[in-house]
Parts: sequence; structure tokens; C-alpha cells
Amino acid sequence: MAATKALNSAFGTELPTDVATELQHIMRLLDFNAQDVFFKWESYVLKMGVENTKLDFPTVRDFKKDLQDTLERESRAKGHVVHNTAKKTAPTPRGGNGGDVFGMLDGMTAATPGPRMSNAAKRKANNFDTPAPKSTKSRLNSSPADHKTPAPPRDLQTVAFEDRTNAGQIVEGINDHLPAATAPSDAPNEARVKLKANVELPKFAYKTMAMKLSEASEILDERIDGFTDLVQSHHKLPDSAFGNPAAQSTAEIVAVGRIACDQPNGKLNVASVVLESSRRMGAGLRIPLKFEGVGYDLFPGKIVALRGTNVSGEYFSVTEVLPTPQMPVPASTPMELKVHKDRLTGPDGEARPLSMLLASGPYTTDTDLSFAPLHALLRKAADQKTDVLILAGPFLDLEHPVIASGDFEDHLPSDATIEPDRATLTDVFRLLITQPLQQLVQAVPTITIILVPSIRDAISKHVSWPQDRFPRQALGLPKQVQVVTNPILLSVNEIMFGISTQDILSELRRENVYQGRKGAAFADDMLARLTSAVIDQRHFFPIFPPQAREGLPKPAGIAGEVPEPGGEERLPVGASLELGYLQLGEWLNVKPDVLVLPSVLNPFAKVVEGVTCINPGTLSKKRGAGTYAALNVQPRKLSDEEREAGGAVGHNVYERARVDVVRI
Repeated sequence: MAATKALNSAFGTELPTDVATELQHIMRLLDFNAQDVFFKWESYVLKMGVENTKLDFPTVRDFKKDLQDTLERESRAKGHVVHNTAKKTAPTPRGGNGGDVFGMLDGMTAATPGPRMSNAAKRKANNFDTPAPKSTKSRLNSSPADHKTPAPPRDLQTVAFEDRTNAGQIVEGINDHLPAATAPSDAPNEARVKLKANVELPKFAYKTMAMKLSEASEILDERIDGFTDLVQSHHKLPDSAFGNPAAQSTAEIVAVGRIACDQPNGKLNVASVVLESSRRMGAGLRIPLKFEGVGYDLFPGKIVALRGTNVSGEYFSVTEVLPTPQMPVPASTPMELKVHKDRLTGPDGEARPLSMLLASGPYTTDTDLSFAPLHALLRKAADQKTDVLILAGPFLDLEHPVIASGDFEDHLPSDATIEPDRATLTDVFRLLITQPLQQLVQAVPTITIILVPSIRDAISKHVSWPQDRFPRQALGLPKQVQVVTNPILLSVNEIMFGISTQDILSELRRENVYQGRKGAAFADDMLARLTSAVIDQRHFFPIFPPQAREGLPKPAGIAGEVPEPGGEERLPVGASLELGYLQLGEWLNVKPDVLVLPSVLNPFAKVVEGVTCINPGTLSKKRGAGTYAALNVQPRKLSDEEREAGGAVGHNVYERARVDVVRI
């Protein structure tokens, strides 16, 4: 009766008999008092959802199982600990009533009460330094003492960020004959750039996970038909030149379709390549391809125009791959260029180059949430009085071990004003990202900061690509910070930037099938070729379908995480394509001057097909330092002929921009 009254008082209501009995069982099992049970119940309600969790007998049974599972995971993790101290002889476990033979109840049984400790204190006392990886699923039915911690995988990055010795080293660059960015003697009085979005931003606020199969197929079909019109116009082909590649015929035709694999979950290779036609041209049929003496550069989803025949009806024999027409370069009138140049001209009449820094997340190492690489980059921007700082997500990375665990108690700054148990991810973003940006804005009031979200951002409610903007107001960002969509075509003065944080280059590298033309010298620049595929396809993510999540590199493990029997393994986020809105990733009229494609591949800066292409790398690499890109763009100088003509002229950014990929 006393226990029931205590529970009724703690919960503030008259509990049903079956519920009170089950809660009393929890109290006896875990050596909790009524107030402890109530606090655990509140945490469980917040985890499962307030609206969906009712205080009834089935829910309390689930609550009890959750507590037992948590206790079991902690006990198993204790069995995985490797101690560095000298070997000691363990005393014989005590038997008898209430005895805890294997230490599974952590001193919480009624017969062996122990001092109360917080969860953080227990983690420190249990020394969870080398937990078993989540993928370990063997011997789950044995006792915790039987488990052995496997050797952790070797980390290629052995130098911690604080111990780095090569900060400031230039990894790669273009136009190194141009001067590098330097801090101006006199800071500008106002921002020297003007931004203009070249996409319809409201369209990105679509409703996710509401895709219809019919709509997706229409989008995929329209892309093939659109390329058919481009090829026909560019190569001046009559309608009779096109045909169905799946139809048996001795006549040579031009077939336009999408590259695919003959197995739904197979990896593309030259023997498994099929061409998928549109419903208008080939009833959506697929036909195997054979390349005889013809070079090819293929990946799933690529739209190609092929000339050949299908004599046998079993395959389409390719005799020529028709090149895709190139998009025009961006252009501006001499008057527009003069306006932008005047914006860069100081009081002395000299036009100082535009200084820019580009970086991509993650912005902190896997070991903590110090965001030391981000702070180092922001100090660099403040020292140089940078005009534009472009930061591509992820900012709070879903694949970061601490963020994935949801336990921020020991990882927030000591002077943090938020409570870890009550903080939301928005609060964490304001503390770890917004505050450093506010400090930079105070040091350089004329700076323009551009944030590009990522699918891996924990604060983003838009879980699909193409991705909508962050809720800017809730994050407390200063007015100098502009949040854009992912992807984005954005004009900074006259320079058009194309930016997508979805790693298309690594996807292309995994799925690319390449064979140079027969007899041609082999000189393959893979990174330039992969980037060229994005430019030729006129889309930020032309691959389809994307790599399955199971085939992507596994995220870092969570400290103390042990898989449950039959539980699902934590997978990387992946591409999360929203097929019905893939058109938002297309380039409309022109290709960008500067194409920024952050990737885990080697960082680079290259000129590809007249486009300045940059992979700034990641600012942080697991346990150490990464790279960023620095741009210094000279003002556009017009010739006398261009001034007299008065028409639109190309920007030629690839000639007047120095790009350096630098170690942070």
C-alpha cells in the first residue's frame, strides 16, 4: 500500500491496479523509488512521443522491457572493456537470495544496494573506451563475460587536429600565377557582393515522402525525351533517324535512352549494360548494348544518344556515341559588369579582387563536438577580411557518433548555458554553429556567409534531395548569413556558382564503366572525367538509381553501442532522392561559372569544359584535419571590341580566378 501511494503521488494520479503492480515490480527489480520510476517514465514518453504514449498496462510493459534492454546493453558493454591495469584475481561471486552473480544489475538489487550514480558517472566508471562495434553480432546469447572486444579498425588519419603540422599547405590549385588573397589595408564600409538565386526557391518546399509511382516514371521519361530534342537539334537529324533500339531491324538508327543494369541490385559492367528507352520512342523497353571498337563512359542513369543496329533482336550493336550538346556559358552585358566592378572598387579607385572561402562538413572530428576545424577556418576568414564564406553541410552530422547517440552531456562546452537533458538540436546548433558565426560577423561586418544544407544535417526537417532551406529564424543566424537550398545556382555579383552537397562524385566513381576509344592514347584524369559527366548531363545528380545504403561506407560506431538480437544495423544516410522533384536539380539555361561538388574523394581544383570545378574536400577527417578552398577572383576586364559591341560577354572566370585547395 505504501508503494502504491508513493507511485500515485509521484505520477499525480490514481494509477490502475495492474499498472501500479507493474511499476512496483520495476521498483523492486532495479532498486528504484517512486520518484526514480516517474523520471524514467518521463524520459520514455519523450522518446516515444507524448501523443502516442498512454499510461496503460501494455505501455508500461513496453516501458519495463525498454529499461531491461538498456540495462542489458550497459552490462554487455562492461563485458567488452579491455583494462590496461595489472591482472587481478576476481573474488568468487556470492550466491544466495538476491545475489548478482554476473554483475548484470550494477549494484541495484535489493540485497546489495550501492551508491546512486548518474548515467555520466557510470559511463566514466565503466571505462567505455573500446566498445564492441555495432556490426558484431556473434555470441549474443552467451554471458557478458564471454564477449571479447575485437581489435578496432586502423584509422588512416593518425594525427589529431590539434597536433597537425601542415596547416596552410596548398594541396592543389589553378592559376597560381595570379596573386593570392591578402587582407586589405582598409576594411570596406559595406558588403562588396550582391546575391541572386537562379532557381525558384519556393518549389523546394515540397512535401516529402508523398511521391506517386506514375509521377516518378513521367519525370524519368521526360528527361529522355528532352535529351532527344537536344540531340536532334544539335546534330540536325530528321525524325526518321530515330527509332526503337529494342525492335529488330537491319536499318541503322539513333537511339536515345537511359543507361541501366540488367540486374536490379547488380553492379554495372560492360556485360550488364542495357539501354532503357522512353515510352514515346521505345515503349519503355530495355535492350542489352554491345560496344565493338567504340569507346564508352557509362554509369546508371546517364542519358546517351547511340547510333547502331539491332539485327538479331537480342542486342543493340553500337557503332557511334553521339556527343551531348554543351550548354552555353553565363554572360553579362558590359554595363552589368561595370556595376559589379564598381562594387569592388575602393576609395583609392583600385578594384580589389573578390576574396572567397569554401568549405564542406563535417566541421568537427568524430571524437568530440569542439568544432576546432570550423573555428580555425573562421579565424582565417576574419584575418583576411573575406568577402564571401560558403559553408556546405553537414553541420550537425547525423553520422557523427555523438549526435547519433543523442547524448551531449559530456560534449558541450563547459560554459554552455543549455541543459543537455532538455536541449534540442536547434539549441545545440545555436551554441556550436551560430555563436561562432556571430563572432565572425562582429569582426567582419561586411562579410557574406552562405549556408548550404545537407541530407545528413540533423536539424533539417527536409529529408529528401533536392532539399529545402533551414528554418533560418529558429537558428538565430545574423543577417549576414544567407541559407540556400541544396542544390543551388547562385550568382555572386556576376559569377554563377553551382553547389550541391550530395556527394555525386563518389557515387559516379563506384558505378562508372569506362573504356577509351580503341587506338587512342590512355591519359585518363578520372576526377575531371567524373566532373565532366555532371556537366554533360546538365544535372547535379544524374546517377539513377543511387547507391544502396547497404553498400555505402559504414558510419563511425557509437560508444557503448551493442546490437540487440535481431535488431537493425545503423546505416549511412544515402542520397534519399525524391524522384518527383528531380527537375529541381537540373541546369536550366547555362552552365555555372564555378561548380562546387564536395566529396570524400581527393580534393581538387580543375577547369573542365570551361567551368571552374572545385572539390574542397571535408574540413574535418574523422580524427584529424581536412581541407578547404580559397578563391581570389580578379575583376573582369573588357576589351575595346567588347565595349563597342555592347552585347553580352562571357564571364571567363576560369581565366581570372586563382583557386587553392588548402589544408586547414
